[in-house]
Amino acid sequence: MAFKIPLAWLQLAQQKVRFLVAIAGIAFIILLMFVQLGFQDALYSSATAVHQSLRGDLFLVSSQYKSLTSAQSFSRTRLYQALGFDGVESVSPIYVQFAKLKNPETSEKYSIYVIGIDPGRNVLNIPEVDQNLDKLKIPDVILFDRLSRPEFGPIATLFGKSDKEEIIEIFPFNALTGYRVRVGGLFSLGPSFGVDGSLLVSDSTFFRIDPNSRTSEMIDMGVVILKPGVDAEAVLANLRAELPEDVQIFTHQGFIDFEKNYWSIRTPIGFILNLMLTMASVVGVVIVYQILYSNIATQFVAYATLKAIGYANNYLLIVVFQQALILAILSYIPGFAFSLLLYDFAMKATNLPIRMTLNNALIVLISTVLMCITSGTLAINKLRSADPADIF
Repeated sequence: MAFKIPLAWLQLAQQKVRFLVAIAGIAFIILLMFVQLGFQDALYSSATAVHQSLRGDLFLVSSQYKSLTSAQSFSRTRLYQALGFDGVESVSPIYVQFAKLKNPETSEKYSIYVIGIDPGRNVLNIPEVDQNLDKLKIPDVILFDRLSRPEFGPIATLFGKSDKEEIIEIFPFNALTGYRVRVGGLFSLGPSFGVDGSLLVSDSTFFRIDPNSRTSEMIDMGVVILKPGVDAEAVLANLRAELPEDVQIFTHQGFIDFEKNYWSIRTPIGFILNLMLTMASVVGVVIVYQILYSNIATQFVAYATLKAIGYANNYLLIVVFQQALILAILSYIPGFAFSLLLYDFAMKATNLPIRMTLNNALIVLISTVLMCITSGTLAINKLRSADPADIF
């Protein structure tokens, strides 16, 4: 009977303005959940962009390593020691540090991330880097990240528009004198919550930019490539057992997960995003509860009448749950649509990878249904107490 008579729909649609306001309120909560998940995914995706692009099987970092934006150097000797283990085919060092790039138009200086690699052995799985790797072998030639934020100026736009080479100036931190380099090509990596833009340079150019920072014997990351068919976990166990405790060793996925955990657990932004997602769900439950409770209170006489003519509590409870489900589905549609528009706007404004994913769409849909069902469960207590004798 509950499915033959659309009582749930008729009660909701009876007062159209209240119904539309309820849809709008729940859709706003859904939009908030999508925004939180979108920024959370963008945080993890952008923070691990370098890690995901690395071409290697195992990775060595300092035991003091927390994240790539605050990397600690360790001795290059550890990398050479790893080369002596069975199953290891080759090793490559990576150097990273922040510097300041001078905007060629405004002369303002902005922090940029500099990645130094051995141009004889590409460790980045980025097609544009493969195509321009030979250019990095030339001293003082760099590759500029075309997805860097706009404060660095129109470097990517100007590159290749004329025969004249684009010259930019890089300043080490706390240095008054800059170092002039030539833009030899572009690549795509993208900014993150901690990085506004990136430069890729050879290891020799890296130390020309800031010769006083350290020696080439102190590296920030070591990339280990294994021989074909070798068990990576077995080599990992050997390296961890034999190398000194001043280094950490990870598999590719383990390295990515370590960085994600840092941003999720140890940083304020990760905590805030998780807290806001939880708060949005709690507020959603409260709003839907108020909507359903108000509707039950308005239709209290009708529910009591149904009980008086023989309808059981179970029928009336099913009606409330149907209303909760209707509110969840009808609110999800505009919430999803507006989130797509907001994602597109935010991605263009920040250059962060804020994209809708099937996983997030399903998470929010299931969360919305559960949120509305939970609210319905809380709201039916008043319905259980509906006594026809009190009404009539």
